[in-house]
Formats: sequence, structure tokens, C-alpha cells
Amino acid sequence: MRDEDEAITDDRGPHGHAPVLLREVLEILRPAAGESAVDCTAGRGGHAVALATAVGPTGRLAILDVDQGNLAYASARVSEEAGFAPYAVHANFAGVARALKGIGGTPGFSADVVLADLGFSSTQMFDPARGFSFAQDGPLDMRLDPTSGTTAAMLLRSLPERELADILFKLGEEPLARVIARKIVAVRGREPMESTAQLARLVREAYGPRARRSRLHPATRTFMALRIAVNDELGALRSLLEAVQSAAHSVADGATSWLRAHARVGIITFHSLEDRLVKHSFAELVRARVAAPLTRKPVVASDGEIAANPKARSAKFRAIELGHSDRHGRRSYDP
Repeated sequence: MRDEDEAITDDRGPHGHAPVLLREVLEILRPAAGESAVDCTAGRGGHAVALATAVGPTGRLAILDVDQGNLAYASARVSEEAGFAPYAVHANFAGVARALKGIGGTPGFSADVVLADLGFSSTQMFDPARGFSFAQDGPLDMRLDPTSGTTAAMLLRSLPERELADILFKLGEEPLARVIARKIVAVRGREPMESTAQLARLVREAYGPRARRSRLHPATRTFMALRIAVNDELGALRSLLEAVQSAAHSVADGATSWLRAHARVGIITFHSLEDRLVKHSFAELVRARVAAPLTRKPVVASDGEIAANPKARSAKFRAIELGHSDRHGRRSYDP
């Protein structure tokens, strides 16, 4: 469970966001000079710059992001700090294989290293106009790509009570999902649901006296569930994992793919629903003997990193390497 209250701590640094588990990512994925790397979630460019620096100007870097503002910022930052321009693609990582096809010349971009950081950037959280946080009032938007898709306000206006309750319970693990959904439906019949402050106040009212005993702000789980639903975050993750699985089997059969032989793939998750999907998908590849684990258990942030960047507390990093586990004798990372 991600603690959204931690995410509103202003620890952003000069680029508006601090990348999590940066040292561990580099140690485990081992990007090397001349290799091709992909940052599936460029954000503000923290991980991207590190990957670009490691592969160097003889290597290649592709960066993806659904937020055009962050993509442009990350691209400019990589160019300035690493000395060469990445291939920047405005796309959801769900379609990473398709996004990479055709870029960088024929036969396209094949990666040695792939990273996906499933957190969202602090610049998004701190912008009231994006509607991610209840800390400041703003429109109920919550789209990672603000140029397309359905907003949270649209969902709250249109979803039947039972479906809304299911979203809050399944995606947010909200124990009062049915009570909150019932109250939302009752309120929307009298007035439009348009602002983050309005929704946060409504959820607090639904909690009643229990709000004072809650460790988290009562609206934390509701906001998280709506954001996941608005952006179909679990669906996108499933698509990414399916693309990795397909590529792993193709590589094992000697076919070309968007991943190269012995490619290292790492994913940073921030709540149990994400981590469970990654854990099971990677385990399937290991059982099929088409990949080897690079992490025996999820790698988590050190106490020092958590003190400097509280958002890192809920981060978990898992990684695999394509290829049979016995062929190269790769050892799992053991901090």
C-alpha cells in the first residue's frame, strides 16, 4: 500500500523529483558502455540520466512517458547531462514493444536494459491542476496524460454505485468502500463532483469519528484507487509484463525481439497490487527457464534514502535477466 501522505513531503530537489533506488538499479541492471537502454517511465529524468551516462555516447537510450511535459524535460536533461540525445517517445509503457519498433533505424530498437519506475513524479503530485493530491484544492483530473482519457470527475459522475465501490475496495484496499461510494452517489445527485477538496471532505465525512483514529488521511486510499482506475495502471503493467514474457520466449527460441539476449529488466513498484503482478510474472519466466532472477527478494530503500526521500519507503524493485539461469551463473543481488 502506497502512503500518499508521504508523497506530499517536499523532497523534490532541483529537478522536481528524486529517483528512487538509483544505486540499486545501476548495480543490478548493470548498464554498460555501448549498450541500448530503455527507461519506460522517464519522469523528470533521474534514472534516464544515470542510464545514459552508463551506456555512453556509443550506446543508445530510449525514453517513454505519457506526460509530454515530463518527457520533454527528461529528454533535455539527458542531452545536457549525458551529452547525447535520447530517443523520446510519447507513449504508455503498455505499448513499449510497438513504441520502440522503427526508431533508431532498421530493424528497430532492441534493448539490453529496461527499467520501469511505476511511481508518479513529484511535479505531478505538487501541481494542484493535475488533481492527484488532496493537499491542495484542484480539479478532479488525475490523468497522467492530461491530453486524453477520462478524468476522475467523469468517473465519479458516471459509475454505478456498486462499480465505484469495487474500484475503491479492489484498487485502493479501502475498508469503507461501500460507505464512501454510497455517499458519493448521494452527493452527486445534488451537486457536481469537481474538486479534490470536495472529494476529500466527502470521504472524511463518510469516515465519521473513525477519521480521527486513521493513521492515513481518510481520503488516501480513495484518491489512489481513482488514479489507478483513471490511468488503467494495472492494465498497463499487465501489458508490459506480457511484452517481456513474449520477448523472453522469442529470445529463447533464437528469434529477434525488442529485448536482446541476456537483457536485464527491472521494475520498481509502489504498492502490493503492482508488486504481486511483477513477482508472479517474473517467477513464471524463471520457472520456464527463459530468465534468471537478479533479485531473490524485492530490493527496498535504505534507511538513509528513506530519510532523504520518504516516498522511497514503499518502493520495491525486482529484476530478471533473459536467458537460462544456469548458462551464466548470475548471482541474485544480495545487499
